[in-house]
Amino acid sequence: MAYGKKYGALLEGIAEEADAVAMKYFRSGDMGAEKKNDGTVVTIADKTVEAMALRKVKESGLPIDVVGEETSKEIPSEPSHGPRARMIIDPIDGTEEFSRGIPTFGTLMGIEEDGEIVAGMVSAPALSQGTRWWAYRGEGAYRSGKRIHVSARKKLEEAMFFTTGTGWAKDMDARVRMRRMADAARSSRSLGGFWQHMLVAEGAVEAAVDWVSKPWDLAPLGIIVEEAGGKSTTIDGERTIYKGRFVSTNGILHDEVLRLLRGDSK
Repeated sequence: MAYGKKYGALLEGIAEEADAVAMKYFRSGDMGAEKKNDGTVVTIADKTVEAMALRKVKESGLPIDVVGEETSKEIPSEPSHGPRARMIIDPIDGTEEFSRGIPTFGTLMGIEEDGEIVAGMVSAPALSQGTRWWAYRGEGAYRSGKRIHVSARKKLEEAMFFTTGTGWAKDMDARVRMRRMADAARSSRSLGGFWQHMLVAEGAVEAAVDWVSKPWDLAPLGIIVEEAGGKSTTIDGERTIYKGRFVSTNGILHDEVLRLLRGDSK
């Protein structure tokens, strides 16, 4: 199955319009930002992008259901194995940054067929005059049209490790695990969001961890890292976007990273 041919035009069309909407409001001083019940921020751009994506999916005629952060009543807890594909979208990932004028935000889209993410795209219009990553199952991973690959570093002491820096702060055991991983790596940073995983896919970073995340935060990330030659799982080694504690690595170091994060004795 050529997933790029099947879904590429749809994802690219949504990304183009999402970029335009996001940049219209970014640093405009008129984002209409407000707090949701869970304490996170939502803006006019979030709502506009998600509504546009729903419209474009419907207009495409493709048999796709849509799960979005701003319009779905429930957070999906397991893969979909139904007869229709499912798009999982975060219209503006990094809304907090977006609302503060920080350019590390983007639109995230993943398409799932029979429980497997087969297409993924991340579009970050404020980074490097617009940066976009994508992957289709079996077709490689790309950044703005150029094929990307994970790092070939084989030693953890030579690796760079990124984490969200939040989500685990109140969990003392998690803090110990994260500190162990940071100490084992050559260097570590707290960045968070989609970008740290895209840096893994590009080979700039060897490992990245999101301790607390929802499916729409992760939908396209795993396939992009995997198609770039890396590996993405939970800290328990499950290949899923539905359980949080998401880890991306260059693959070579994956087992060692998981061992440190889990606190395994061996």
